Amino acid sequence: MNELAHVLIVEDNEDDYEATRRSFLKNHFVNPLSWSRSAEEALQVLRSSAADAGSRPEGRPDLILLDLNMPGMDGRRFLEIVKADDRLKSIPVVVLTTSSDTADIERCYQLGASTYIQKPVSFDGLTRAVSTMKDYWFGIALLPSTAK
Repeated sequence: MNELAHVLIVEDNEDDYEATRRSFLKNHFVNPLSWSRSAEEALQVLRSSAADAGSRPEGRPDLILLDLNMPGMDGRRFLEIVKADDRLKSIPVVVLTTSSDTADIERCYQLGASTYIQKPVSFDGLTRAVSTMKDYWFGIALLPSTAK
């Protein structure tokens, strides 16, 4: 189990971030959540926490939830940069977006996304999606940063 796993949510929309955060809370997820409002901000956070490749930096997330459609650098470019960086590429990235475009889905997997989830329209749908994601990523899967 990944009891201390930290999730970074990369989302430009405050309402979407709050809905995701509330969905995690409703699913009794007590692990640390942090929020970057842009891909640029998230890269700055990741790069500052990736100084030591041999150990897990304290601020480094164990899982990234990524929106695709953001102003400035979009999620596709962010994913490409993260997966090309030897210090960051092992962090699983879950794309959580409104896009159901086949080209987006294929491109994200080509770039190294671990999972692609279309954001449900309702809060209940989002809560169910977060519950399933929580069960998988924090109940079954071993994250690279927390595996011993």
